Amino acid sequence: MNAWLLDKCVAWAKAHRHVDQPERTIWDVFEEERGRLVEYRSPFDGFHTVPASVSKTCTVRFDNNKYSVLSTAVGRPVEIQAYADRIVIRQDGVIVGEHVRSFGRGQTLYDPWHYVPVLARKPGALRNGAPFQGWELPPAMERVRRRLKAADDGDRQMVAILTAVLSDGLDAVESACQQALAENVCSSAVILNIVARRRDPAPAVTILTSDALRLRHEPQADCARYDSLRRAS
Repeated sequence: MNAWLLDKCVAWAKAHRHVDQPERTIWDVFEEERGRLVEYRSPFDGFHTVPASVSKTCTVRFDNNKYSVLSTAVGRPVEIQAYADRIVIRQDGVIVGEHVRSFGRGQTLYDPWHYVPVLARKPGALRNGAPFQGWELPPAMERVRRRLKAADDGDRQMVAILTAVLSDGLDAVESACQQALAENVCSSAVILNIVARRRDPAPAVTILTSDALRLRHEPQADCARYDSLRRAS
């Protein structure tokens, strides 16, 4: 399509006279100016912008469809940037939602991760909430979720595991779930403990020792000294 459009533009420019220089074609003038033009080195960021408000269900409406945003964005206006293939929602310049653009009508596009903070108050929504229907988690996390369904507090445990993704990342939590399953253990406490132990520890505090406290004679590891003390007694 772009190649066809370019050919048509060039053909039109060659066939039409320039407005200010009628003795020349638009293409002739363009060719003369081409060497003086500043090259555009980055891709054209073309989008249509409209303001919007965020509903209590963490969605914004655009072009007869709804798109989810982070739960923290509720209550303040956002800016929708509509590209040809995607929808980007920003609040104070920060992206709070991004989706593939839908050209249907009356559709709602959810990103389940937008709703994870809300699950801390309503863990039961993990099973029945609309944003989580058909949610495909990574393999190990999905196995953990299935196994936790049998536990009385399984939903709450799974919510704790999902919440860890927001701070430690999906790869770290998925790896911790893999290790827990390999050890035939399935609980949020174990998985979160694995995640915590894998974090880079803070560097040890260096304690400066004054010269007055330094040892003058380094101790020697010689167990035979104890034998001499025993014989002396």
